[in-house]
Amino acid sequence: MQVVYSPAHRAHAPKLEVELGQAMAQYEVPDRVELIRDALAADEARFELTTPVEHGLEPVTAVHDAGLVRFVAEAWARVRAEQADPPDEVVPDTFVHPGLRAGMGPAARPGSATAQLGYWCFETMTPLVEGTYLAARSAVDVALTAADLVLGGATAAYGLCRPPGHHATASVYGGYCYFNNAAIAAHHLAHSTGERVTVLDVDYHHGNGTQQIFYRRADVQYVSLHGDPNHAYPYFAGYSDETGSGPGAGSTLNLPLPAGTDDDRYLAVLERALGAIERFGPAVVVVSLGVDTYALDPITDFEVSAEGLERQGALVARLGRPTLVLQEGGYHLPTVGGNVRAWLSGLERARAGGV
Repeated sequence: MQVVYSPAHRAHAPKLEVELGQAMAQYEVPDRVELIRDALAADEARFELTTPVEHGLEPVTAVHDAGLVRFVAEAWARVRAEQADPPDEVVPDTFVHPGLRAGMGPAARPGSATAQLGYWCFETMTPLVEGTYLAARSAVDVALTAADLVLGGATAAYGLCRPPGHHATASVYGGYCYFNNAAIAAHHLAHSTGERVTVLDVDYHHGNGTQQIFYRRADVQYVSLHGDPNHAYPYFAGYSDETGSGPGAGSTLNLPLPAGTDDDRYLAVLERALGAIERFGPAVVVVSLGVDTYALDPITDFEVSAEGLERQGALVARLGRPTLVLQEGGYHLPTVGGNVRAWLSGLERARAGGV
C-alpha cells in the first residue's frame, strides 16, 4: 500500500490548548505523525512511502468558504499585528453564539482578525500558529494525492494527514481541524468519477464537519461510529436521528456507542455500518481513520484493542471497493504507530486473501 506523507505538518506545532478553562499541553502534536510514519516505514514489505503533489486551492474552496480559507492563511500574522503584546498561539475569546443576536438577524463579520477568530472558529482547543496554514494545505495535498492513487487504479491508499480534518465544517474550523481533508477528497472523488462515494468515519469523535458538508447531498454518504455525543466531543452533532435532509435525506448514518465499548461490540456495529454502505453502493470508500478508540487513548473512553483495530480493517476490506484511508485522531503516543499499522495491515491482509 502506498503511504502519502509530507514533513510539512511539522510547521504546525502548537504547545497549548484550552479545555474547560484550563491551559494544558496539546494532544495533537507532530510526534503523532512521525511515529505513524516510522511504524509504516519499518514494514517495507507492506508499505511504500511517497510524497504529495500540489493540487492548488480549487479543491479546497470547492468544499470550504473562501473566506475561511483566506482567514486561516492570514489570521496569525494579522492578529499579531493588531496586538501590542502579540501571542505566539492564537485562539478566540469571543464566539458568535446563536443566542447573542437572537431576533436581531445574522451577525456582521467584524473587521479585525482578532474579532474574527470567534466568527471562523468554534472552540478553544485549536490554536493558529505561524505554520498552521502551510501544514493544513499540505494535509489536503496528502489526501488528494492518495485519492489520485485510488483513481489511478490502486485498490487502497493511505494519506497520513496532519492536521486532521473531520471537525472542520464548510465555514468553521475547530477540533484540531482547519480544512476537512476527508470531505475535500470525497468531493474530488465524486466529481472525478461522477459516481457515489461513502465516507466511513471510525474516529472516536463524531466528524461533525464531514456530516455538515454532505448533509444535503445525495452522492456522498456519511457513516460514523463514535462516542455518544451526550457526553463525548463535539456534543452538538452525531445523534442517531440526524440522517440527512433534502436531496441527502437518508444518506447520513450515525451510530453512537457507549463508554466502555469493546472489540466485539464495536465490530458488531461496524457490520451494521457496512451493510448500509453496501446498500448505498459507492464506487469508492473514504475511511476517516481515528485510532483514538484504543483502550489507552488519553482523551476517550472505549476499550478497543490493537487486535480489534486490525479486525476493523479486515472487515472494511470485505466491501471489495477501492478504499482511501485518511488519518484523523489517535493520541496515545507509545502505540499510535502500531495501531495504525494494525488497522491498515488488517485491510491489506484481508484483500490479499480475498476476504
